[in-house]
Order: sequence, then structure tokens, then C-alpha cells
Amino acid sequence: MIKVVIIEDEIPARNKLKRFISELERPVEIVSEISTVEEAIAFLKNSTVDLIFSDIELLDGNAFEIYDQVNISCPVIFTTAYDSFWMNAFESNGIEYLLKPFSQSRFQKAWDKFILLGNTASEPEDVWVKLQQILNNSPVEKSYKKRFSVSSHQGIYFINTEDITFFEAEEGIVFAFDTTGKKHLLNESTLKEIETQLNASDFFRINRSALVQKKHIERIERYNKNTLSAQIKGQKDHFITSQSNTSAFRKWIEE
Repeated sequence: MIKVVIIEDEIPARNKLKRFISELERPVEIVSEISTVEEAIAFLKNSTVDLIFSDIELLDGNAFEIYDQVNISCPVIFTTAYDSFWMNAFESNGIEYLLKPFSQSRFQKAWDKFILLGNTASEPEDVWVKLQQILNNSPVEKSYKKRFSVSSHQGIYFINTEDITFFEAEEGIVFAFDTTGKKHLLNESTLKEIETQLNASDFFRINRSALVQKKHIERIERYNKNTLSAQIKGQKDHFITSQSNTSAFRKWIEE
């Protein structure tokens, strides 16, 4: 029985992993489901597993804090929406880096790599030799959502991601606005869920309730000492950056 732990703070993402794991041919036991850095450190200090599935951005911090504080002896398959951490991942026992949203076939390739690592290592030290060989051939696969489905009384229609100027969350409901200013009710329930499916170079979480697309931003102005105002094409209202991400937004908009 292969023992695995899932470190993931998003319930939909966790359920997706569990579904993929349940479809594997080999028997697998999920010994723990963890959502915070603190909980993961406490668990891994006192437990031994064969494989870790780990998100990177967790509720209380960055997952690399875990691997800085705990010496783990098993491989890690990282699952994340961000492609900027892959070097850190491979320095933390990572054997694969699955960018969300990833498919079942992409998950299977990562799993096969884990099985290959175990089957070809006869001694504990051989695992790390084989791990380095595998990491040398580990390209990061990027896959982003190209369109979103929208349910209506007449059926289901689609809106292309490139035509969306921004996403907005209102009391647990998420809307997408297109280049004509039309508002579309989406099936997704949170901006965080949508953010994981988009290219971070194109979209930015400008504040708690809005996710904007770079190419549709017409101008930015200083709003006050610590925030900026962004004007979106076709919208009268401006979007104000959160104080905590104003600096990151300025860097992103100029890239």
C-alpha cells in the first residue's frame, strides 16, 4: 500500500486529486489531508509517507516553509497555479510540477514518474541519484483556460478568456465582463478558483473582489499615497489596488 499525504487548502483541488488517486491501478492510502503550513510541519515531523502532493500557496504561508523545517525522505509532486516556483520545487524533493488546471493524463505522467523512481532504486541512496536524473528531464507544462462556460435559460454558451476584461466577485457569486461591457454569471464560485486557471502574466488580482486582464487596462493613475487606480476598457468605474499589492501590480503592469 502506497501512503500519500495531500497538502492543499482548496477543497475542489483536493477533491480532484483524490478522484485521480482513486482511479490509479495501485492501492493508495491517503493518510492525511492538510491545508496549512503549521499543520503540515507538525504531521511530517512525526509521520513517514511514500509521496507528498503539495500545493505551494497555502492559507497561512508558503509550502517551502514546511520543507525548510522538516527533513523529508520521500518525493514531492507539487500542484500549483503559479509557474514561478519550479526551481524551488526541485530543490525540495520535487519530482514533478503540475500547473493547475492539470488533466488526468498529466497527473498520470507525474504518478508514473514516481513509480519509476521507486522501481529503479534498490538502495535508499539510489533514489536520490535517480531523482536527479529525472529532474534533468522535467519540463514545466503550461496549460491555461481558454474559455469559460456560462449557463442561461436557453442553454450553455461560452466566452473566450481573451475577451474578458475582468472578473468580479459579489457575495459568493463570480461574474465575467467582456469587451462590450456585458456581464456573465460564471459557474465558478470564487476568484481564487478562477485565478488558478489563468496565466499570471495576463491576469492580476488587483483587490479582494476583482481580477483584471492586462491588455484591457487603458491607463493607471495614483489614487492615494499607497494605492493606484486602473481604468478598464469599456468601464466607467475605476479599480483600486489593495495597499498590500500595489507594488506588485506596478511591476506586473510594466512587464
